[in-house]
Amino acid sequence: MVVSGDSSLPRPPHVALFAFPFASHVAPFYSLARALAAAAPSAIFSFVSTAKTLESLPRTAGNLRLLPFEEEIPDGGSSAGLEEMVGKFLQAAPGKIRAAANAAAADVGGIPVSCVVSDAFMWMADFVAEELEVPWVALFPGFPLALLAHAHTDDLRSRFGSEDQVMPTHADKLLDFIPGLATMRVCDLPEGIIFGDTNSKFALNIHSMAHRLPRAAAIVLTTLADLEPDSTFHNTYSLSLPIGPLNLLSPPPSSPDKENCLPFLDSHEPSSVVYVAFGTFNALPPAELAELAHGLEDGGVPFLWSLKEEIRSNLPEGFVERTRLRGKIVNWAPQVSVLSHPAVGVFVTHCGWNSVQESIMSDMVMLCRPIFAEQRMIGRAVESMWGVGTNLDSGITREALVSAMNGVLKGDNGKKMRKRAVEIRERTEKALLPGGSFSKNLKSLVALVCRI
Repeated sequence: MVVSGDSSLPRPPHVALFAFPFASHVAPFYSLARALAAAAPSAIFSFVSTAKTLESLPRTAGNLRLLPFEEEIPDGGSSAGLEEMVGKFLQAAPGKIRAAANAAAADVGGIPVSCVVSDAFMWMADFVAEELEVPWVALFPGFPLALLAHAHTDDLRSRFGSEDQVMPTHADKLLDFIPGLATMRVCDLPEGIIFGDTNSKFALNIHSMAHRLPRAAAIVLTTLADLEPDSTFHNTYSLSLPIGPLNLLSPPPSSPDKENCLPFLDSHEPSSVVYVAFGTFNALPPAELAELAHGLEDGGVPFLWSLKEEIRSNLPEGFVERTRLRGKIVNWAPQVSVLSHPAVGVFVTHCGWNSVQESIMSDMVMLCRPIFAEQRMIGRAVESMWGVGTNLDSGITREALVSAMNGVLKGDNGKKMRKRAVEIRERTEKALLPGGSFSKNLKSLVALVCRI
């Protein structure tokens, strides 16, 4: 949509959205862009990410335009290469954002950007918003309580020290001095706050993010109903807007079931199948992967396991052949459809925030094995705050896995967990309806970014 014509006519709002083009950040941020574009059809929305990530996004309404950053990012390959790639991108990000804002304006006939919205990890977008003298709004796509932890990094370091001073001495101490984090422990915190490498490029970027976010006109949170009271954020941020799970705001097209996961599930009894998936960028240590396989075999349960081909060499010898009549291993599964299938009885997960929201919105019980970052906080919340799963954060052993699967699939505790998941799902759906809290917050967000 190129806008031209009488220059005396009022210009439509032009909102530029800048994605963090790594891991699982792009898709949820694009869902927010689609929801905003649908809610404000007279405004222009320019969604900026790398050309590679833009290729995978579904095309949508004419007022939502897709633009690439001017320079491409080389493939990081290994995790070490990925960290270096992210570091280089973030270092160059202010210039990339500035150039993209100019390109976005040129792309729509010279209509300047009137609001900047960015992934919180792209906090340096505030520099460009400041230069343009327009509002900056940030989306924090992760677990909201993790944002509170990052906001209190300096306080945590003053109390517990950092890196070698912290663990194991303070591991089990509760964070009850921070509102909203009373059930969390020091050991649940993401790496880089007080333990792990606090000077890594990624940790330094998150620390800078936490200091910059209070300047934002609003912080958008993706969450479930009644899980994080607004009051816990008011002392830190001028305006926090929880708007619900982003994939429900603007549902993406159904994913193709290329490996016939759903027909496999159709052949099993209700609540009998164990679904295992650790996300696109997470991998269990090889020893735990083998223990997980042994647990699935020893438990005698049917299972669907999303596991990349290149990782399967770590499976126990003969495992695939011995379990082929009741198990299915695939490279990728249509997760939302799988979780909502009546045959699935439990989800073994790394506790990525997107996966946990999808699980609860499917009334699904979880067995959690957090791996890094905010996943330990989410696993703790799944078990201790919400009661919708069991945490295996000390590591997977075959005995612990069999016991946990039996408890969920065959015991009363699993029924209680599923009931609590249903309650959270129903409250979330209510909050998304017209007049609900999430719906009201989305309207406030549209009014803010479009200045209406």
